[in-house]
Amino acid sequence: MRPATLARLAVAGNRTDTLRTILTALSALLATVAMLAAATVLTITGWAERYTNPLLIEPGLRPGVSATLILVALPVLALAGQCIRLGAPARDRRLAAIRLAGATPRESVLIATAETAVASLLGSVAGLVAYLVARKVIDRPALPTDILPPAPVIVLLVLLVPVLAAAAGAVLMRQVIVTPLGVERRIRTRGPRPWPGLLIAAGIVLFAVPTRLPEHINLSKNWVYAFLGSGVMLTMVGIVLGTGWISSTAGRLLRRYGRGPATLLAGQRLITDPWNGSRTMAALLAAVIAGAVALAYRELLATEFRYYDIYNAMMGSTDGGGMGAAEAPEFYYGAIRLVVVAVSLASVVAAAGVLIALAESIVARRRTYAALTAAGVPRRTLSAAVAWQTLTPLIPALVLALAAGDALVRLIDSEIPVGYEFRDCVAAGYGGCEAPRHPEMAQILHVPIPWGSLALLGGVRCWRCSSRSVPACWCCGPAPTSTSYEPARPRTSRVQAATKASSFQES
Repeated sequence: MRPATLARLAVAGNRTDTLRTILTALSALLATVAMLAAATVLTITGWAERYTNPLLIEPGLRPGVSATLILVALPVLALAGQCIRLGAPARDRRLAAIRLAGATPRESVLIATAETAVASLLGSVAGLVAYLVARKVIDRPALPTDILPPAPVIVLLVLLVPVLAAAAGAVLMRQVIVTPLGVERRIRTRGPRPWPGLLIAAGIVLFAVPTRLPEHINLSKNWVYAFLGSGVMLTMVGIVLGTGWISSTAGRLLRRYGRGPATLLAGQRLITDPWNGSRTMAALLAAVIAGAVALAYRELLATEFRYYDIYNAMMGSTDGGGMGAAEAPEFYYGAIRLVVVAVSLASVVAAAGVLIALAESIVARRRTYAALTAAGVPRRTLSAAVAWQTLTPLIPALVLALAAGDALVRLIDSEIPVGYEFRDCVAAGYGGCEAPRHPEMAQILHVPIPWGSLALLGGVRCWRCSSRSVPACWCCGPAPTSTSYEPARPRTSRVQAATKASSFQES
């Protein structure tokens, strides 16, 4: 197949395909801008006193800024992956028509992959243009607008998003068999297992290794970063993959103990496709874990600063000297606020991906919903079923993500003893320990759990994902076209009809 023909077929389609192309290109644009900004920060060398932002002046803080920007880019890439699945039924019919016209199976898969790659390439090029224009428009000493990453790095980042999108499209097409008469999809018959819990445990153990080693064992900085990064990544992967088991278990519980057709429909759907939660909520859960880590670390820093104040008061250092951090507390709090802002932006993008996936699933099953409506199931029941299907796996997964993020930070330190140094000082007979006098009773500063902030973090994410799930069902499919009207059926018959219709398979 010639490249021109491939490109023309890749951009063809109906309005849904055009919407998918626009959303994929927009996601690629945002991801490219974020990664180029991260590369620009890493390009700065040495002490950059020409900038006014202290996070850019010190060389040791710039990797953290770049990591924060990459954190913003990851949910955007996940959003691009969600956009790939938008309009899947119409695309399947178009691929079947192309096969009927004489295309080979490999060419049909190549066309489907090229759709995503072309849209991502357009978005990446637009992102590069937006980045270069923003450098000229935003010319402030607080931002590194005077340097550019090396040309090979720019080319690599611009091509990275289309390559990843094409690879994701190819992986998704592995489960699809395109024939001239339709499209067949391979599905998993075996339900998920709770083995991702082992990944969570392994991640926590790896994260705890640098903080629990004896004092005579000194690890290099690279090894410490490797243990901490591996622990966080394993924990995130375990929670994301464990969402499938949570969905399957929640579906079985709803089907067994649910009352009413809404819970029965939601339970059967969760059992039929338990991996939908892992696909749609991966970026959201990763953002929640990162936000929980940032909030818990802020409480740890606040406890350490309180410890410095108490210790200096015990030692009589009231003139600003004594023990303390390298910078003022506001500097560290500002860095954490930057991370929280990045996590908020990432969670908004991730929540948008969840809503897109929810709308795509409703459109893909519109015939099933139309059949349920024709069987007598009210639309209010269908809306409630979608709400149950969305919230039932989401709430436990959010609680697990918040608990894991807080637990990782508490492995560093959960309590800081105060007073033991003062007692040792008095026992050794050093001068200055008794002025001013301090109670000899030792005390322990416990690092508090930020319950309010964690609840706000999880509650806002849950609300963003569920606020539109109920009214979204009103576009689930056309109502029956018959002009006859049937009175409302008794409750028992509706339950039976919903239970029977839950086993329908959409064509």
